[in-house]
Amino acid sequence: MDGTLRIGSEVAAALSSGAPVVALESTIFSELGLPEPANRECFQRVQAAVWAAGAVPALCGVLDGRAVVGANFAQAERLFGGSVKLGARDLGPVAAAGLDVGVTTVSATVTLAAAAGIEVFATGGIGGVHRGADRSGDVSADLEALARHRVVVVASGVKSFLDVPLTFERLETLGVAVLGWRTDRFPAFYVRDGGLELTSTVYNGQEAAAAFRAAGALGHPGGMLVANPIPASAELDAAEVDEAVEVAEAAARRDGVSGGDVTPAVLTALAAATGGAAVQANLALAESNAAVAAEISVALAQNPVVGRGAGS
Repeated sequence: MDGTLRIGSEVAAALSSGAPVVALESTIFSELGLPEPANRECFQRVQAAVWAAGAVPALCGVLDGRAVVGANFAQAERLFGGSVKLGARDLGPVAAAGLDVGVTTVSATVTLAAAAGIEVFATGGIGGVHRGADRSGDVSADLEALARHRVVVVASGVKSFLDVPLTFERLETLGVAVLGWRTDRFPAFYVRDGGLELTSTVYNGQEAAAAFRAAGALGHPGGMLVANPIPASAELDAAEVDEAVEVAEAAARRDGVSGGDVTPAVLTALAAATGGAAVQANLALAESNAAVAAEISVALAQNPVVGRGAGS
């Protein structure tokens, strides 16, 4: 390494010994993802879920022109206050420019996880095809990142204010396998059933790990999405979510919000429209996804890649 990528000491030790590690994005833990103090509570709950399953959490971000995988306490504090959101395409330019603090999205975190040798990443929900993308062309780089890097991504499907069917189709086109975690329905973030059927279901970490290892052994170059529905106790009413999204999107268009700024704007509006219920739902699904990711990571660590034919 030339210093552009720095791996935290705890994460480096875990990777060196073959111990399980789960990568975490930093956008969700910043105020761009969740308001204070919910962002810090989310981080604490996610970290605790990863540790409880026997894995090591690796918070990712950019600090002082260096990509960090496995931020320590002081570094995490800086990321909580980050106001610059980074996708995969931004990593090189901001590192070269010496950006002081940047929080990573799904696409950037998947990229950094792959670079560090981490096989599992937990998030809330992935980005995808935005409504009206036939006119705007607005499609998240998250989908390409999933297709490009051999990382298992655990998420509660795609954010429900996106075009869920078109996102699902794009994942298929890109060759990203989507496995339901104890479900045959594709979740849509705040709701457990996004209206689409899944053809593959796994019920534990060993089954998910076996599918990932088999894909690698057969030469599949990309990653895999494990779709874990939000806990039933935290699920929001689908009709209320749709109504709130329509209002939020109309406000975003009126205010000229576009591109990567749409998601935080809609999430903020949803939190207000649901009286804070959307924030609590975010906390619950992020914690659940971290626990699932850690279980898969432990299973992968117990069955490491062996031989040239097992993929990279």
